Order: sequence, then C-alpha cells, then structure tokens
Amino acid sequence: MVDDALKAQLQPLREKIDALDAQLLDLLNQRAAVALQVGEVKHAFDAGGPVLKPEREASLVRHLQQINGGPFPSAAIPSVWTEIVSACRGLESPLTVAYLGPQGSFSEQAAFEHFGHAVVPMRCESFDEIFRSVESGQAQVGMVPVENSTEGAVSRTLDLLLNSSLKVMGERSLRIQHCLMTQSGTMHGVTRVMAHPQALAQCQGWLAKRYPDLPWEAAPSNSEAARLAAQDASIAAIAGASAAGAWGLQFVAEGIQDDPHNRTRFLAVGKDVVAPSGNDKTSLILAVPNRSGAVYDMLAPLAENGVSMTRLESRPARTGQWEYYFYIDILGHAADEAVGRAVAQLKARAAFFKLLGSYPTQ
Repeated sequence: MVDDALKAQLQPLREKIDALDAQLLDLLNQRAAVALQVGEVKHAFDAGGPVLKPEREASLVRHLQQINGGPFPSAAIPSVWTEIVSACRGLESPLTVAYLGPQGSFSEQAAFEHFGHAVVPMRCESFDEIFRSVESGQAQVGMVPVENSTEGAVSRTLDLLLNSSLKVMGERSLRIQHCLMTQSGTMHGVTRVMAHPQALAQCQGWLAKRYPDLPWEAAPSNSEAARLAAQDASIAAIAGASAAGAWGLQFVAEGIQDDPHNRTRFLAVGKDVVAPSGNDKTSLILAVPNRSGAVYDMLAPLAENGVSMTRLESRPARTGQWEYYFYIDILGHAADEAVGRAVAQLKARAAFFKLLGSYPTQ
C-alpha cells in the first residue's frame, strides 16, 4: 500500500520533470539555431574574428548567477553553461585546444572545465609543443599550468610566457588529487613509481613513508606515466582519477598528495586580446635596473593608483648577473582607468616590460 501511494504521488512529478526537460531541450535548440545565425552573419560580412569571447562568456555566467532566485544552486551555473556555450560555439566554428597529454591528464581536465567538452582536443607532449601549436595556428588556444599551491611556479611555463607572443586569455584553478595506480590495483611486482616531476614532489612525503625503497622516475606527464603503467606491470603511476579510467588501471591508493588542499592554476593562452568583463585580472612581466630600491620603486605605481597585486613571482634572467624577471598579477583590466595608469607608470620605470594580457578572473 505504501509503495502504491508513493508511486501515485511521484508519477505526476516525474511527468512534470519530463515535460520540463523537453522544454529545456527545445530552448537549447533555439539557442543553437541563433548561434548558427551569428556564424552566418559573420560569414556574410566577412567578419571572421575569434569565435571565442572569454569576456562575454564570463559576463553571461556572472549575470545568470546574480539573477538566480530559485533552488537551482548558483555554484552549478558555471559548469552547466560552460557546456551549453561550448556546444553552441562549436556549431559556429570548432575550437581546437592544445594541452599536455595524453588522455586523462589534469591539463585535459582543466581544458574541458574551462572550454567545455565540445572542442577539438590537441594532446601535446610538452609545454613547448602547446605554445608552438597555438603560435602556428594549429590550435586556437592552449591550456598550461602556471603554479601549484604546494610546489610553486611551473618554471617552463614562465619561460615560455616570457619569450612567446601569445597572450593570457583566461585562468582555471583545479583541485589536484593524486592517485597511485597499477594494472592490478596492488604493488605486487612493482619496481618503480612514475609521474611528472611536479606530481612526485607533491607526493614525496606519502611515498617516502609507505614505499621508501621504490625509486621514482620522471615522466613527461602524469597521463603518460599512466599510459606506460598500462603496458608494464612493474610501473606504478601517479595521476588523476580520470587517467585510471582512460588507461584501464586500478587504484592502489587515492588522495596521496601531501597537501589535502593541493591546487594548480592553469592559464589559457592564445593570440587574441580579451575585452573587459567587469571582473578581471592582468598579468605582467617586469625587470628593474640593478640598483638599490628598484623593486620598491617598481611596485609604487600600484599603491599610488589603488591597484591590488595578487601575485609576485621572481625568475632568474639567466644573464649571470643575478638579475630577475618579476611575474605580477593585479586585479582589474588594463583598459580600466586606474589599472591603465598604473601599467603606464610601470612601463616607464621598468628596464623590461611585457603585458601578458587581461582576462576574466575565476
């Protein structure tokens, strides 16, 4: 009797959900049709331009979160609308995204979270290849890690940002949970642990305590370590959970990173300048003359113009003279009045100045 009464009350509600889902699908198709019309108008006026508009996409999601007044969680809006926008964008023109592969890498996860799944993936073997692919036009954008909350800056990315013409177009912060995986799900017969050097460093305490006698071996990426482990039972790989599914591996242990709050920040890089979205960040590279007080003088324009700095990272200039490049993130867009003044003053005072880009902050 209870089951019958429960079914009687649930049935009309389920039918209502089915009807609403059909309405949602109809609205999505209407949105997709308009996206196709946008592409046709651009083509008619020969106004190719970038199909990716980070400032518009960020503004849209922020607006929807602000007007949301129902029980649907505002925190879920970004992931839902990222996929909607991605699918509609893909109808207008496919977006090719370069990132560190192979399948199952954290870079892939960051790329999909940032651009959605309706993209053309280009899995690269190195950070250098990612930059080359975007510079040559093989990919429209690339996704690269720039800093980790445990191990700090990703040095190769900083060097590539210094020497490349690409601009920063977006950012994505990803929670990093490392897993130890093998073919069997045990450590029987395992003779070495493989992972990207950053991942090995982030798990060194856990590994040293539990497997002190196993040697570590660096791999180009965690997902490459997983691929190799799928071929060789003597290898245990450290990678994200998605790599286990991608390569048919079993978990030995999950969440083995030493810092439970471990996060990595990724940057989207491309050729286009991003317009203001209303909630932006600007990234710069500076070098100062080798004299007393130069760094203080360099940063003074930020305080004078009320601009907040969120990151300051130094990197040797490799001149042999103990000179450094400073990587700086500030809040606001370079087109904002206060930020624009500060940037102009920084450029005038610096021995070297490079504007990496302004982009929506996550």
